[in-house]
This record gives sequence, structure tokens and C-alpha cells, in this order.
Amino acid sequence: MLDSIFAVAESTSELTFTNAALTIVIAIILGGLISFTYMKTSPAGYSQSFTLTMVLLPVIVAIIILLIGSNVARAFSLAGAFSIIRFRSAPGDPKDITFVLFTMASGLACGVGAFGYAVFFTLILCALMVVLNRTGFGLKKSMHKTLKVTIPENLGYEEAFAEVFNTFNVAYELKKIRTTELGSLYELVYAVTIDEQTSQKELLDAIRTRNGNLDLSLTMAPVMNEY
Repeated sequence: MLDSIFAVAESTSELTFTNAALTIVIAIILGGLISFTYMKTSPAGYSQSFTLTMVLLPVIVAIIILLIGSNVARAFSLAGAFSIIRFRSAPGDPKDITFVLFTMASGLACGVGAFGYAVFFTLILCALMVVLNRTGFGLKKSMHKTLKVTIPENLGYEEAFAEVFNTFNVAYELKKIRTTELGSLYELVYAVTIDEQTSQKELLDAIRTRNGNLDLSLTMAPVMNEY
């Protein structure tokens, strides 16, 4: 039965009003499903314009393929259709580009009449996206940060906090040293990698006991290019 559904879907190549309406409806449904999956797997936030684009893009691509018609013309049009990805590739996130390709593939499948395959791979890939997001696949277990510490001039800066870093299992690299307060103090800039299980407060408290409670800061993202 499943084979017959896919076979009938592939054979609907003639451009009729019924076929066009069915193609557009299925493309809208699949685009909405992909957009909904994107929203559910983007905890950092998303823009409304991009989610709306993912709903419309499969429909636009499907209409283009329907109007092209013949197989020869369709083959020449694929490169032009996929060049639409350029509008998102410059500023976009790799995940966003993947979803744009996803929606275009869905629209292409609808446009050539492969409705069964379009629904099948859309459901499979949407489920895969949700599973990867829920399981935290590829999520970093550590955080890269910038630590700035002020120390008195009589404290050797080479290994001043090596024991503290080793105690808290923090990978570190001394990036910059400069003097402040007319040379009476040193400011050290470290690139540190902190495990998510490490208590940042306890780490900073341990550093404060070493530097005499002088100024220190922990930046949530590395900004070494500023130094």
C-alpha cells in the first residue's frame, strides 16, 4: 500500500488545477511543520520573519517547479532554484542554512509530484531535529571565558593562580600582562575553559584570596581580540 502511494504521487506530473492546488496545500503544511520544528529547537530565540519565510519557501519552490514542467528544463532550473540560499548564507547560522535547504527540498519534492516522499522525509527529518535537540547532541560541556585579575607587584604572575586552576580543573592560558596604577599593580588576562559543573563563585573566591581581594572580572564570552 505504501509503495502504491509513493508511485501514484510520483506519476502526477501533468499540470492541472487539482494537482496545483494539492501541491500548494501540501507544501504549506510541510513548510509549517518545518517552521514549527525550527521554533521548538531554537531555545536561543528566532525571528518571526525567518519562521514565516520557511512556511512560504516550499510553496514558492513548488510553484517554480510546476511552471517549469519538463524534466529537461527542471534539471537546468535546479541550480537557479538552490541559489536562493545565498540570501541567508552570508549572515546566517549553519542551523538556519540547513533549515532553508530543508524547506527547499520539501518544496522541490512537492513540485515534482512526489508528495509521499515529501511527507516522509519531512517527518523523518523533523523528528531527527527534535531528538538531537532534546538529547543535547553536540552541546559543549565546558565554557570558554575571559578572566581578568589584578595582582600586587610583589606576587609572581607566572604561576600565581596555577594551583587554583588545577584545583578546579580549569584549563587556562595567560594572554596578556600589563601594569596599572603607575606600575604598582599588574593586570593579568587569561583565556579559561570552565566545566559546566564547576562553581564559578567558588573559583572567583579562591582567586580573591590569592590576589588580596583586588579587582577581577570573568567575561561570559572570550574577547581576546580586544587585547
